[in-house]
Amino acid sequence: MATATINGIRIFYELGGTGDVPLVLVHGSWGSHHGWDLVAPGLRQSLRVVTYDRRGHSLSERPGAQGSVREDVADLAALIDHLGLAPAWVAGSSFGASIALRLAGECPDLLRGVIAHEPPLFALLAGDPVAAPMLEEVSRRIRAVVDRIASGDHAGAAEQFVETVALGPGAWAQLAPDIQQTFIENAPTFPDEARDPEQLAFDPARIKAFPHPALLTMGDQSPPIFGPVIARLRDAAPGLRVATFTGAGHIPHVTHASAYVDAITAFVHEHAAGRERGPE
Repeated sequence: MATATINGIRIFYELGGTGDVPLVLVHGSWGSHHGWDLVAPGLRQSLRVVTYDRRGHSLSERPGAQGSVREDVADLAALIDHLGLAPAWVAGSSFGASIALRLAGECPDLLRGVIAHEPPLFALLAGDPVAAPMLEEVSRRIRAVVDRIASGDHAGAAEQFVETVALGPGAWAQLAPDIQQTFIENAPTFPDEARDPEQLAFDPARIKAFPHPALLTMGDQSPPIFGPVIARLRDAAPGLRVATFTGAGHIPHVTHASAYVDAITAFVHEHAAGRERGPE
């Protein structure tokens, strides 16, 4: 077990692989580094891969104060620096994708490129009358989950989040027991994200100015709110590459591991010679 003190917080991480190109994987809400277990071995065949538990999650230290996405971005930057990986590739899923995109906008020199799967940057859809009903419903469901966590029912809240917000009805029973347990144990971290006024916000001008390759991915079976977010990011930065996982939803690194490994390694190696991104 490896740990590093990052911004005053003990962070757990794993580093493996023999490739020269570093890739840091950033997990989403409720998760841990184990969320990448099905794809890490394949990625490590040609890349030097880091997985870690974000502050407050699983084996990393859980501060007592209100957390923020700014802290998560600062931790990711400091971890890359601590491990001497800069410039590195960063790939994030869900809230981890939001963190990855924020780092790309704030510290582009730390990165070789960024890959983001369905970031919940719902503030980008503000004022969109088509998206408004979906946003209202997602907000209502998130508030219900936070209330359930506050009541002490972490197991019920985890199942409710998976079934009503992230993956859809019936999805909880399809998750492996160890993933279910991780979600239950990390339930107390979610209210911090939900109460952070910046958690859903992002300035798309920052990714438009990002000077390195960037890939947005989505699943064609994902909750419908994510498609408009991807479209808004693509509209703001036409140079972004977009890829869709057929038959997959919000966690392709779990449900479609081979396809995820193939897409990420292909994109990284396509740009291994340092070519900048161009229109798709």
